[in-house]
Amino acid sequence: MRILVVEDEKKVASFIKKGLEEEYYSVDVAFDGKEGLNLALSEEYDLIILDLMLPFKDGLSILKEIREQKILTPVIILTARDTIQDKVTGLDTGADDYLAKPFSFEELLARIRAILRRNSVEKNNIIRAGDLILDTQAHKVFRNNVEIQLTPKEYAILEYLMRNKNRVISRTKLSEHIYEFHFDPGTNVIDVYINKLRNKIDKGYEKQMIRTIRGVGYLIKDD
Repeated sequence: MRILVVEDEKKVASFIKKGLEEEYYSVDVAFDGKEGLNLALSEEYDLIILDLMLPFKDGLSILKEIREQKILTPVIILTARDTIQDKVTGLDTGADDYLAKPFSFEELLARIRAILRRNSVEKNNIIRAGDLILDTQAHKVFRNNVEIQLTPKEYAILEYLMRNKNRVISRTKLSEHIYEFHFDPGTNVIDVYINKLRNKIDKGYEKQMIRTIRGVGYLIKDD
């Protein structure tokens, strides 16, 4: 899953990015409001973490503009402004959640998981497709009760496919949600990872979970 962090304090931004990447998220960072707005409008994200006090353009202005552009990406405001009125204003402007600094990273992760569950077919931390099970909190995958060891990128691709099970996902869509914005979608790296996933998940099983829809993309079918 791909997250945009808009935060001008570089140490805080680096801390959030490192922590999220350790949780298998793909993370883009913008250090000012102008860059943050440009990325939010031009790239596709599963979630935006937004500071309010930013150079060039403040967070509330960014939030208002992306909502006016009908961009419904979930937004968590993360800021030192923590009065009740600040929270009410942020939520009324279109934020999905509001977390005051200083914050617990574990709480931030929990809030991210909660928001992503709302937009997922599954409404808990366990995603199932047949005998394939993915635990989004423990980052573990099982098939027929046997744990499968995946690399972070393999896990990220599988999670996105399973969150969108029964829907065909194009290679471009996969790359948009798994890699940072400077990734070259013209490469065949997605196909390479899909083949690695197949060897780990489908090899030895009669039912193949990852299906190729020729000329379109990939699908995990939950019969």
